[in-house]
Amino acid sequence: MTTDTGSLVVVGTGIQIVGQTTLETRSIIQKAEKLLYLVADDATAHWLTSLNASAENLHHLYEFGKPRKETYEKMVESVLAHVRRGLKVCFAAYGHPGVFANPTHESVRRARAEGYSARMLPGISAEDCLFADLGVDPGPGGCQSFEATDFLVYHRKFDITVPLVLWQIGVIGKPNYFSEAFTRGEGLLVLTEELARHYGAEHKVVVYRAALFPGTEPVIIHLNIGALSTAQIETMATLYIPPKGNAHGDREMAARLGIVLLQEN
Repeated sequence: MTTDTGSLVVVGTGIQIVGQTTLETRSIIQKAEKLLYLVADDATAHWLTSLNASAENLHHLYEFGKPRKETYEKMVESVLAHVRRGLKVCFAAYGHPGVFANPTHESVRRARAEGYSARMLPGISAEDCLFADLGVDPGPGGCQSFEATDFLVYHRKFDITVPLVLWQIGVIGKPNYFSEAFTRGEGLLVLTEELARHYGAEHKVVVYRAALFPGTEPVIIHLNIGALSTAQIETMATLYIPPKGNAHGDREMAARLGIVLLQEN
C-alpha cells in the first residue's frame, strides 16, 4: 500500500558496516517502500537487502570508462522515478550522504523542485574517522579541506600553518569510472610538485583510509611529500598534511578582544 504523494529520505550508512548506522537511519531503511543504495562493499549491500526486500543496488549504473557525471544523472533519475510513482523512497549511501556524494544532493534538490518532500540525514564520514584515527582536532587552529583535483586545477589558496586534508588523491584528473583498487601516475606527480613548493619535499604527511569493517585497522601510511609521486595509492585514499610552522597572531586585534596572545616561536 503506497501513499498518494511520493517522498525521499537520503541517509548514510557510515564507513564501517552496520555499526556506524544510526537508529533513525536504520528505521527509515526498514520502513521505506523502495530502498535504493550505493555502498562500498558487498557486506553492507547484503545487510541492506536483509533489512528491506525492495532494496536495489545502483552500482550497476557505473560503466568502465564512462564519465561519472553521466552515471550520477542516471542514479538521480532512478531515484526520482520511484518518488514520482508515489512511493516512500530511501536512498542509502556510503559514509555521510552529503559528503562527496553528487547524486544524493541532486536527488534531494530535484525532488524538492518537483514538489515532493525530501530530506537528508547525516552519517559518519571519512573525515569523522580521520579526526578520530589521526588525533586531529579542527577546533584550535582550524582545518582546510579540498578535493585533490579541484585543489590543483583552481590553485586553491591555503595556509601551511593550518592542517590540510586532500580528498580523492587516488583519482586525480580521472573523471571517468575505473575499477582499479590502487593507482599511481601523473596526477600524483603534479600533486607532489605542488605540495613540495609550499612545504618542502621532506615534510611528513599521512596517506589515510578509514577502516571498512569492525575489528580491522585503518590504513595510515607516514611518508615524505617527495615520496608521494612514486607511491602506490588506494583509490579511496585521503591525504592529511600536518601544519608547518606557527601562525602569527594580530596583537592589536587580540587587545581589542581583551585577550593576551601566548609567546610565539
